[in-house]
Amino acid sequence: MTYDPTGHLLLTPVDQEAPVRVRRLRRLGFGDRPDPAFDAFADRLAEVTGAPYSMVNFIDENRQYFAGLHTPSGRHSGSDLTAAAASGGAVGRCMARDHGYCPHVVVRRKALVLEDVCDYPRFAGNPVVDEIGIRSYLGAPLIDRTGIALGTICVVDTEPRPWGRAGLETIKALAAELVEQIHRREDGYL
Repeated sequence: MTYDPTGHLLLTPVDQEAPVRVRRLRRLGFGDRPDPAFDAFADRLAEVTGAPYSMVNFIDENRQYFAGLHTPSGRHSGSDLTAAAASGGAVGRCMARDHGYCPHVVVRRKALVLEDVCDYPRFAGNPVVDEIGIRSYLGAPLIDRTGIALGTICVVDTEPRPWGRAGLETIKALAAELVEQIHRREDGYL
């Protein structure tokens, strides 16, 4: 586990499944390049939730890769997310594993709702709060037929958002839908 040395807060969970996940992602051909189908899914995810940013995120031992990305400008670089950041740091398709909340979702294997990340000391200290300006997160794991959590789908905002129970149910249903699409692709139907 990674701890904040000053506050002893858990920052990034230990991910014992990462090596198996990486092998599975390689077999599927995911996690190292943008995918138009995942970009389209991220666009739909943003539309359904009303969130300005959404991602289809695959996670390995060291990084997160946004194979699907939606930004308000419609560009898939993620650069307009950094415009909201006070520090102006660069965010694109890749992000360190210790940034953001998706690694928590993958390890927990459960959806996560953070209406205002600053309300949760465990999550408020995450680098994406100060570096990018993230204030709200909603994500669900992508658990495939082999039982591996491949990654997540998530939406984020630079403002607090009242996702509520409806948001939780929506993100879980959309994650299940994307897993079915992944299975159809693997089986040669897409």
